[in-house]
Amino acid sequence: MKISLIKCSALLLLCLIFFNSCMKTEEAKDSTAEINTWFDQEYEELLQMSPLQLTTQGRKDHYSEIDDLSEAGEKKKLDWMEASFAEMKEKFALDEIDHQAQLSWRLWEYQLEQAKSEYEFRNSGYEFNQMTGSHTSLPNMLINYHKVDSLADMEALISRYTELGRAIGQLLDRAKAQATEGNKPPKFAYDYVIKQSEALIQGQPFDDSDENSPLWNDALAKIQKLEDDGKITTEEAGTLKTKAKESLASSVEPAYASLVAWLKEELPTLEATPTGLSRHSNGDKYYAFRLKSATTTDLSADEIHEIGLKEVERIKNEMLAIKEQVGFEGDLKAFFKFVNSDPQFFFPNTDEGRQAYLDESTAYLDTMNEKTPDFFGILPKAKLVVKRVEAFREQDGAPQHYSQGTPDGSRPGTYYVHLSDMTAMPKSTLEGVAYHEGIPGHHMQISIQQELQDIPKFRTQLFFNAYVEGWALYSESLAKEMGGYKNPYYDFGRLVNEIWRAIRLVTDTGIHSKGWTEAEAIAYFEENSSISAGAIQSEVRRYMVMPGQATGYKIGMLKIQELRTKAENALGDKFDLKAFHDLVLGRGALPLNLLEEEVDLWIAESSGKESTKSE
Repeated sequence: MKISLIKCSALLLLCLIFFNSCMKTEEAKDSTAEINTWFDQEYEELLQMSPLQLTTQGRKDHYSEIDDLSEAGEKKKLDWMEASFAEMKEKFALDEIDHQAQLSWRLWEYQLEQAKSEYEFRNSGYEFNQMTGSHTSLPNMLINYHKVDSLADMEALISRYTELGRAIGQLLDRAKAQATEGNKPPKFAYDYVIKQSEALIQGQPFDDSDENSPLWNDALAKIQKLEDDGKITTEEAGTLKTKAKESLASSVEPAYASLVAWLKEELPTLEATPTGLSRHSNGDKYYAFRLKSATTTDLSADEIHEIGLKEVERIKNEMLAIKEQVGFEGDLKAFFKFVNSDPQFFFPNTDEGRQAYLDESTAYLDTMNEKTPDFFGILPKAKLVVKRVEAFREQDGAPQHYSQGTPDGSRPGTYYVHLSDMTAMPKSTLEGVAYHEGIPGHHMQISIQQELQDIPKFRTQLFFNAYVEGWALYSESLAKEMGGYKNPYYDFGRLVNEIWRAIRLVTDTGIHSKGWTEAEAIAYFEENSSISAGAIQSEVRRYMVMPGQATGYKIGMLKIQELRTKAENALGDKFDLKAFHDLVLGRGALPLNLLEEEVDLWIAESSGKESTKSE
């Protein structure tokens, strides 16, 4: 009798435990669903503050507007983010949602902390520079992202010409505030910006020349397309042209003229041979922030510098092996000179040569795309195109770049190439750069992220420099495993690309924390790389105006490689490369510490052990 009662009591207890577990599971499911809905609602509200981001995603909300780019506009957004985070903590409990929702929580908080720091250092950067200035990115947005399918779309574009003038004025105010605090870029930056800005307001309708300005040329093409498609009448087309011309003349021209005038006034006050951020009053603190932002780690400038020095030496040894493989007689520096100057390694500096570069890049990407199912379970749906950079923003020797498509695939991802100087675009590096920017690099990662369905929408649009660029650099080496680089000189080009990123760790920190001049950084680059003189100068000048950004590539790559090795060692025969890649890409972009936690959890689940969070 007693035994029966004991058995009944034990059974009842087990039932209660099971019932409570089920209740908690259901409550967790409900809380997770609620917070995910909340994330999507909050992100939509945040999106509505940015007409440009809406356009980037292929939407036409606020299609006639451009963001408020003033300091007050930045503060308004920060206040909203703080209020949103406070609401999340009030409405939800971190321990009552599932793991993926907890990850979303931490990312929502991470964005807020990043925005706080950005606002704190709002006057420490360089608003206008040759790499990231809105003086070119905004016109590029109107030309390449503002799609015109109707009369209303064209009228919205014309309104945006007026908005462009307003936005440039706001940014000019911010540049003046930076200058007042003594934060001025090197002289070459404004030389470039002046040239780029003047190019935008040269030609009709700004003068009587035979050429059309870039914006006017784009407007005419879009209006003509509407008329050819029968969507507007000839009379409506004429009205649109008149309105566009008036808006460009009354808003864009004076805004850019004011910008150019101020930049020219500033030129005599700028240093022609400056060092980096260390010359500014709060430069050390700002640089520490830029490094943390770029790498999503707490690595110091000295630590990053040392990592770079070690990586440069390691990669040089691999380069020596290829030099021996091809039978070159002479030292590595002589081999650099050979690869950097022999005509066989360059396309002609003609339109035919430029098209050949585009065609060969496309061919390599098409071949690599066919091999992706063997290395990835998750594959992108978005298409990829290879294009030359528009003339008004093209720079000799400037690095290639990727521009994401729309989440719905209506605009493909684009791999942009600077081809104004073909002597700065060697064949040897072509293959590796194509993989970096396209497949399995940026296009694959960003497209997969945008297409993810089982995470809140805000995570499909997140960007963390070390993750995004680290993946792209990892992809360059992964492509060799996938069958790329059959030509040993192209494999050497892969190492040229990799040592380039290692050199960045040395030169970026050298410039901004060790007082290196432009000339000293160029000298180190030349000593350790076969990159052309023009490309080296362009690179070093990039680091000088974008402090820290270039360090994310190698730091991110090393972390992804480290995590893969960690998983391979822990799982042995159980390691699945496709599953690892799907794990890394299937969460969207993450700070490196959170990525490591996800990999640790995956290793534990795959091996049947309890996970421990990485410190």
